[in-house]
Formats: sequence, structure tokens, C-alpha cells
Amino acid sequence: MSDRITVQYVGFEAKTLERVYIFSTLGAPDEPREFTLTILNEAFVSHRVSYQDAPNICSLKLHRELASQGDDPPKTHFDITDAELDEYRAAHSPATARKLYSTKSASQP
Repeated sequence: MSDRITVQYVGFEAKTLERVYIFSTLGAPDEPREFTLTILNEAFVSHRVSYQDAPNICSLKLHRELASQGDDPPKTHFDITDAELDEYRAAHSPATARKLYSTKSASQP
């Protein structure tokens, strides 16, 4: 994605089976251009994605699509896949908490 493209989150629509996230790009060849990305409601109900993370997940996907398609993808609608949700969750999950104190073994004073 070139530096001349600005991606702006517009909002979302809650539908029966999915949430549709709407983004607008400015500076693209056909400016402005609107993109929609969907996440199935089941992903929220099953706690695989939080409502707070959804716009960021969609933004990352849109940026990847713009980068791979030279800022002008032929499609304006994308579905977020289960694999993409899993990838996001793995990349953004908190690190395992470290023990602050180690336990002493029986041989230590």
C-alpha cells in the first residue's frame, strides 16, 4: 500500500448473521472508494473475536489487500476467515505470565 492512500474506518452495520465493517479510502485512483468487510456473528458469540478488536482485524485485512493489489483491488468486499481470526488472536494474545518467585527445591537453604 502506498503512502498516498488513507484508510478511514466509517462504522459498522449489525445484521442477522454478520457484522459489516465499512472503510473508505482516500487518495486511491478512484477516490474516494468504499470497502466492506464482514465477520460472522458466530465468531463473536463463541468469543473467538471481541467487538473491540473487530475494526482492527478488518483494517489489517484491508491494508493487506491494498498492498497486494497495488492500491486498487478489483473487489470492494472481503470476508474475514476463521484462519485470519486465529492468526490475529495468536499474534495479539497476552504472553504467558511469568512466575515472579521461583519455588525453592528441598536441597536449597
